This record gives sequence, C-alpha cells and structure tokens, in this order.
Amino acid sequence: MSRLTIDFFHDVVCGWCFNLSPRMRRLAEEFDLDIRHRTFVLQASPAEMAQRWGTPANARKTILDHWEMCRSASDTPELFNIEGMRQARFDYPHGMVAALACKTAETIGGPSCHWDMFDRLQTAHITEARNIADREVVLDLAVSLGHDRTAFSRRLGNPATARDVEQDRRYARRRQVHAVPTLIVQNTGARLVNGPTEDLRAQLRAAIRLTA
Repeated sequence: MSRLTIDFFHDVVCGWCFNLSPRMRRLAEEFDLDIRHRTFVLQASPAEMAQRWGTPANARKTILDHWEMCRSASDTPELFNIEGMRQARFDYPHGMVAALACKTAETIGGPSCHWDMFDRLQTAHITEARNIADREVVLDLAVSLGHDRTAFSRRLGNPATARDVEQDRRYARRRQVHAVPTLIVQNTGARLVNGPTEDLRAQLRAAIRLTA
C-alpha cells in the first residue's frame, strides 16, 4: 500500500480550516498520511482586507456571519468565540503575519512544527479572540510552544520566510487552488471534499485503493 501524501492548503483566519485541522490530525495518524502544509493567505494586508470587504466594520460583520456557519458544522462549536471577536478592539486581522509564523516554525522544526503553530494561532484567533496580525502576539504564541523569541523573531522577519509563503502561493496557482481549505492527494491528484471525519475517512480509503 502506497503512503498517501496530501497537500493541505490553509489560512489561519479560516473557520473551515479550524474545523478540518483536528480531523486531519486524527486521520493522519490513522492512515499514516504525509501531510504537506501550504500557506494560502486570503488577504495579506489591511489594504487587501479593505479591497475585499470595504470597511473594517463590514469585514467583521460578514466574516462573523460566516463563522456562524462554520460553528454549526464543527465538532467543537463551543470553541468559536464569535462574541469575543465581535467585541475585540482591533480590526479583523489579515493572515500574512500568521502565515509567516507557520513557515518560520516549519523552517525550525519541520511540518509538525508548522502544524502546531497553525493550530495555536487558530485557537488564539477563533477561541481567544486575539489579534494574530499583531507581530508581538504571534511571538508570544511562538514562545508558548517552546520557541526562542529572539531566534523566532529574526526568522519571522527574514525575507526568505516571505519567499516561502509566496512559493506556497505560486504552488497553489499551479494546482488551481482558489479557496481554503483544500486537500489534494499528490499520489492521484484527487481533491478531498471537506466534511465530517467519517466522510473524509471514506475518501482516504478510496484514494488508498487507487494507489494499491
């Protein structure tokens, strides 16, 4: 049986990614999956947020309405702190600083560190209503995972890290990825349909049969 390699395209600010990540963690262990994490930033700056959503108030309202849908499909709906983000005293954050942090963690410790950083940032964003576009907040979270603050900060600001994020973006364009989360089985080119764990499990079994 061939080991499946899966590209997991995600953005820290994505509520559907928040639902999918723990499911994929369980399935990665169950099926011995090789997960390749790909940052895919939906909006990379305040200017891009304004271009996409108009005013900060409109961005917050529209995105939190979207969170309601994500919460209704979640295994852990209690972790969606919609009221906390509604009351937050900062504009709804873009995802670039968080993406840089994920690639920094990957450079330091490989894919597992990327995944740990991604999950920690998502929890800070969605459950704790923290501003993950704030560099100091991101550094605090990195330290909470055991990273050295100075070394992590240096790598976070290294132009090579920004190039790593852009490389993921170029790779996404080549694979015709337009939304997150997206799961692509490298072995077959098939795309998994996001959904409950049992649905994902069935799709993985089908993919394994194709590679047997």
